[in-house]
Amino acid sequence: MLKSAAVKPLENGWDNTIADAMSEPEKLLYRSNLLGSDKRITNFGGGNTSAKVIQKDPLTGKDAEVLWVKGSGGDVGTMKMDGFSTLYMDKLRALKSVYRGLEFEDEMVGYLPHCTFNLNPRAASIDTPLHAYVPQKHVDHMHPDAVIAIAASKTSKELTQEIYGDEIGWLPWKRPGYELGLWLEKFCLENPDAKGVVLESHGLFTWADDAQECYELTLRIIQKAMDWFAERTADVTPFGGAIHQNLDADARRGIAAKLMPAIRGFVSGNQHMVGHFDDSDAVLEFVGAKDMRRLAALGTSCPDHFLRTKICPLVVDFDPAKGNLDAVLDNLGEQVAAYRADYEAYYDRCKHPNSPPVRDPNAVVYLVPGVGMITFAKDKATARISGEFYVNAINVMRGADAVSEYCGLPEQEAFDIEYWLLEEAKLQRMPKPKSLAGRVALVTGGAGGIGAAIAARYLSEGACVVLADIDQGNLDKAKAQLQGAFGADVVRSVLMDVTSEDAVANAYSQMAVEFGGVDILVSNAGIASSAPIEETTVELWDRNMDILSKGYFLVSREAFKVMRRQDMGGSIVFIASKNGLAASPNAAAYCTAKASEIHLARCLALEGAEAGIRVNVVNPDAVLRGSKIWEGEWLEQRASTYGTDKDGLEEMYRNRSMLKRSVLPEDIAEAAYFFAADTSAKSTGNILNVDAGNVQAFPR
Repeated sequence: MLKSAAVKPLENGWDNTIADAMSEPEKLLYRSNLLGSDKRITNFGGGNTSAKVIQKDPLTGKDAEVLWVKGSGGDVGTMKMDGFSTLYMDKLRALKSVYRGLEFEDEMVGYLPHCTFNLNPRAASIDTPLHAYVPQKHVDHMHPDAVIAIAASKTSKELTQEIYGDEIGWLPWKRPGYELGLWLEKFCLENPDAKGVVLESHGLFTWADDAQECYELTLRIIQKAMDWFAERTADVTPFGGAIHQNLDADARRGIAAKLMPAIRGFVSGNQHMVGHFDDSDAVLEFVGAKDMRRLAALGTSCPDHFLRTKICPLVVDFDPAKGNLDAVLDNLGEQVAAYRADYEAYYDRCKHPNSPPVRDPNAVVYLVPGVGMITFAKDKATARISGEFYVNAINVMRGADAVSEYCGLPEQEAFDIEYWLLEEAKLQRMPKPKSLAGRVALVTGGAGGIGAAIAARYLSEGACVVLADIDQGNLDKAKAQLQGAFGADVVRSVLMDVTSEDAVANAYSQMAVEFGGVDILVSNAGIASSAPIEETTVELWDRNMDILSKGYFLVSREAFKVMRRQDMGGSIVFIASKNGLAASPNAAAYCTAKASEIHLARCLALEGAEAGIRVNVVNPDAVLRGSKIWEGEWLEQRASTYGTDKDGLEEMYRNRSMLKRSVLPEDIAEAAYFFAADTSAKSTGNILNVDAGNVQAFPR
């Protein structure tokens, strides 16, 4: 553990009992994962590590010096061995003979595949030369907030000298690439005793000839900056002090829940966007501060920050003292349009003859005084990570402005990073989005077999899903299973009684804060009951109507409110039943409630059409496996009605169908996917039976 009385120290996680048994490439991975495990050291996906290793050439059998370096697009904290590119050092050195100068440095990326060792398919990143030409065997390039705060200061060079003396050097801003690799080599040769360098507006390089020594050096250099800032800024009021008082947590989320669907509607013109909300202490301190607007307008400094957060954020005109939310919502379209116009003007000022076409001109980051920060991106993970990067930027602004003057990237340099042809080529290589990418779905009855199967189907196509259910235990299990399969970012859950107006409204509010809004509602909450009409109590009748009729009405009404606020259309799918069309003995309450669902869907299809809101019905029959309604009394009652047991009941249902096949939850999920996807974009007011064939249930 590094010692520091000023701030919580970085933890030295190196364990020789583990590392001593490792090869040099394995030590590189070990070091990388340790560094990436603390976001004070580097942000997600930011920075890279390398090691120069002697290995047997697979062709000649002779020793060859091989550069192991984090490949393109990886994250040092979570990468595995296949995340490293491997390149012959002699070939990398030979590249100097074909380098034609700064004007042509981008073409050097095309030569990197010719240097590949052992046919490694991992593409080398543009930072490869920055590691290759440093003479030491081990190199760490990190993006710690404390060091970037130095790098982004107006007096960056002087501060570096003050803090580190000659141990750490300084280089002026240079876009990452081949030329910067040569600059680093020149610095190392001219300063053989230096152990690293601060790159202006960028980050930190450190190096050593031993893996553990390099790791511990990196920690020490970052810790030194953290301690220095803690001492120098102890009595400084950040960002000029507060001019807005932050609302309480519930009020903040309430404001965000109303703002996010409105913003989402404005920014989803090219593709559905997903939102993320952050009201952490660092964010709240910044959005309520006197200097927030000045600093926000300067944009970010580190290229990694900038690529994730755009030229600058949009500051929403909300005043927590006035509570002017209605006025903000009324004028939000104008604010978004003004940002787009400014962004397009920035593009026109800075573009080159060969620049890629202008990209989405909408902001990524939205700062709301007294409330927090909202970010929107093509998926939840990107929205969350973009927010994390802007928090990094806030930390950098706090430090730099406290000891000097914060400087963002010059506009032209920022543009040249954002519209770099190499970045454009990377974007063009991205896989085609899945069919439900960017869509947000609410699935009621989400803890049951059908609900969970629908959720899994949507998640497999790129959607974000909120599971709603009244059974907390089963809800937690379903959420854990789906998060394990699809990741924590894209699955949320909410305890919800569909018969409670407050519970339904709260669920949509939570969904708006978590993901930005809603595109798909699957109304699937259900019960089942069986009794002869003489034994059907008013309580039993009301319970069926409450859950299966009123519940479907309440969740649909709230969906309409949010979908209209977004103005993006939407899809509502009712999971009804064959019993809504075909009568069944001893089930009058259930069948009548299901018939009510079907007619409600038809009414909503009429109302929603002008807003692009489609409403369709899936009618299952006899889905026994995994279905909660087939547990307990309903199963016993239906088996009794037909004079059989559970196994016999499933066999009976299969044999009575025209196709003689069992209906499974996955079959219902496929139908629900069809109605949610654009393949059914011209379908509304329809009924799709998934019952293996039942002539009595034919819709027409």
